[in-house]
Amino acid sequence: MTVIAALLHPDKHGHGTHQQLGLPPCPSVLLFDRPCPGCGLTTSWTALMHGDFAHAFAAHPLGPLLYLAFTISAFLCLYGWRKGLLLETDTPSFNWRFGVALTIFLGFGFFRMATTPHFASPQERFMVSFDREMRSR
Repeated sequence: MTVIAALLHPDKHGHGTHQQLGLPPCPSVLLFDRPCPGCGLTTSWTALMHGDFAHAFAAHPLGPLLYLAFTISAFLCLYGWRKGLLLETDTPSFNWRFGVALTIFLGFGFFRMATTPHFASPQERFMVSFDREMRSR
């Protein structure tokens, strides 16, 4: 994840960096012109790897925090593997914390989706208008 984020270039629109990997634009942006809960995460992580903290938080305010959580989790798993230990993820404490984190992530995402119209970049707007033009023929 870190290597890929370091090799990509953060998109100036705050989302869409994943398209450099050959992935399509977010369906939520194309269909509704609004961001999904995960829109901007790849851009956020890529900006973070390039040292642009302001862009990282602007692309997705939870992005740097999620990157930190995933990185710590990866190191804990690596440490456990080296020591022959398992990372317990099926405990009430872990499940409760994961549930809280997921609720915050989805709550923020749906709030942003409801309050952020006209999220599509010019390229994505062109794709939608081109598709509509082709379908009307």
